[in-house]
Amino acid sequence: MPYLYSLTMTMKGSELDLYLSLGYFRMHQDIFTCRYLVYDNTILPVHWLRFDLANVEFGSKQRALLRRNAAFTVEIKPFALTSEIRALYNRYRNAVDFEAPESVEFWLMSGSTYNAFDTYSVEVRDGDHLIAVGIFDHGAESIAGIMNFYDPEYRRYSLGKFLMMQKIIYARQQHKLYYYPGYLVSNYPKFDYKLFPCEEATEVFDDNTGMWLPFSWETVNALAADILDNE
Repeated sequence: MPYLYSLTMTMKGSELDLYLSLGYFRMHQDIFTCRYLVYDNTILPVHWLRFDLANVEFGSKQRALLRRNAAFTVEIKPFALTSEIRALYNRYRNAVDFEAPESVEFWLMSGSTYNAFDTYSVEVRDGDHLIAVGIFDHGAESIAGIMNFYDPEYRRYSLGKFLMMQKIIYARQQHKLYYYPGYLVSNYPKFDYKLFPCEEATEVFDDNTGMWLPFSWETVNALAADILDNE
């Protein structure tokens, strides 16, 4: 069940770092957390993740993906919603096999006229053609990944994973400590791709203790059992 807090201030710098470290995340112009989702009448425990950037090392699969996509150009800049980005998202949303947000505007703003977050984008191009966008928020010592989407015709290039890696590369260049990609869900492998950049540098949040633990499936299963025992 989600716990939602509406913002009455900007959520930038150290404030964002703090809430991310407590297992909270952005949704529209609010912050929220949750311990589980209900899918097909089944409770599925949620596990918030972060990468300890100092310990990230790309392995052979990650380096191969960077080489395969080396011909694409990557630009990272303050986010501005353009007609080009809207069109790309519409193509993406019409092609995916899950219920995606109705629009970029809805997911980021939900009718608000002021963005309380310090939001940036990763834009990936094949020549002049925009093929992928990754949106993230800046904290003082961390970044939080908010959206990734791409041209369905470029599916074979694993652009969602590529965008995560570009965020990591950028965050390390900016001397950030952590990258928060969101959560994965027990018994629902659709979110497991978030481990791709470096499972060994991944941490999982234990909301009973407020501690971030080294990721392992054994730890995730133990945390899941605790959530189910208390629901």
